[in-house]
Amino acid sequence: MTETDLQNLLKKQRRFFASGATRDTESRRQALLALKKAILRHKRDLAGALRADLGKSEMESHMCETGLALCELDWMLRHLNSLTRERNVHTPLSQFAARSFCSPSPYGNVLIMSPWNYPVLLTLDPLIDALAAGNTAILKPSAYAPASSRVLERLIGECFSDAYVAVVTGGRAENQALLHQRFDKIFFTGGSAVGREVLRCAADHLTPVALELGGKSPCIVDKSARIPLAARRIVFGKFLNCGQTCVAPDYVLCHESLKTQLIAAIQKEIYRQFGREPLKNPDYGRIVNIRHFRRILGLIDPERLALGGEYDEASLRIAPTVLENVTFRDAVMQEEIFGPVLPVLTFRTIREAVSFVERRPHPLALYLFCEDRAVVQRVLSHCRFGGGCINDTVIHLASSAMPFGGVGESGMGGYHGRAGFEAFSHTRSIVDKKTWMDLPIRYQPYNDKKRKLLELFLR
Repeated sequence: MTETDLQNLLKKQRRFFASGATRDTESRRQALLALKKAILRHKRDLAGALRADLGKSEMESHMCETGLALCELDWMLRHLNSLTRERNVHTPLSQFAARSFCSPSPYGNVLIMSPWNYPVLLTLDPLIDALAAGNTAILKPSAYAPASSRVLERLIGECFSDAYVAVVTGGRAENQALLHQRFDKIFFTGGSAVGREVLRCAADHLTPVALELGGKSPCIVDKSARIPLAARRIVFGKFLNCGQTCVAPDYVLCHESLKTQLIAAIQKEIYRQFGREPLKNPDYGRIVNIRHFRRILGLIDPERLALGGEYDEASLRIAPTVLENVTFRDAVMQEEIFGPVLPVLTFRTIREAVSFVERRPHPLALYLFCEDRAVVQRVLSHCRFGGGCINDTVIHLASSAMPFGGVGESGMGGYHGRAGFEAFSHTRSIVDKKTWMDLPIRYQPYNDKKRKLLELFLR
């Protein structure tokens, strides 16, 4: 698609938005219902595409992609009336007589740029929020997940005109062409390098941006943790989607007295969940492409290998791998791993662990395995991070009742549920002043009587 084609598409969407067709609540509801029917109709196609792009099993595709998107959609349908309703707020005495209220208003024409690691969920989830808020949308899925992009393009085309929702496929050239257009909101999920470019381009038009990025999310294992259960949940969260999850535990920071016990428990859980030969497990995913495959292999130091390390270049599979005796100076700790490699580091005191985390860019997620509530409170009160779990991993992003998003270098803005509706809405503050009376205090000429009355009203 040329830049002229994109400009024409955006003009078409602006005209559609200006017509008011997306504004009333019932129109939004019908759009969400149409999308739900299309997702259900193409559920098997989406699962097949995710298998082709990332080797995901049908179970994982439903659990982590289509199922979560449908949950978000159902939440929006249940709460749409309350979300779109005006909300009365207190009116100060100085503004008597008036009604004050907050009114949500759609931004207008939005751009949603999604990544390859969860190409269905991370395209549909923000789209659901954008439609509920009353916007039109242009979707730009990642070129690294071509099968998923094709199914999404077909699915969206069946239930929306391109004046309402359109899918633009392609690679970097299309990304750049889109970022040079004027949108009313940009929602980007991906890496921090591209996130910075999105922010730079958006600045030219003063376009508001939500950035869902990533980072090195720590998993702290305190000496009070229940090790067998901790290992089971760490293995699930880390090796889900072959480690290609933005909120996966990037590294484990465990009490030094637990390291041997924890690694043994992790090995036991890897065998339990993936078998003794994970590369032969049909439900274990694969790395998205050869470039990322080789990058991840380059992070595996044979001298620090505790278990795993096997790989198959033909199928782009790397077995769940654990590294020990790792320091923050090692290559594996210099970037987000985004693959099935888990470094294990140690600490002596919880103060030292907190200091490790806080000296580095704020992560998208933090996980703490601990039975000591004082330790839990210390970590929560001293560490800055996007979200996380106590005694589990990754599940916090599966709830529409809580916002999901990063802080600092892991992103800005949040979504899911109410937060998602608000991410694609501007809240207007409105005072409806009555005309049957008019207090003269604010008007000149001023005098002592007016000043005293003003002081009284503004208390």
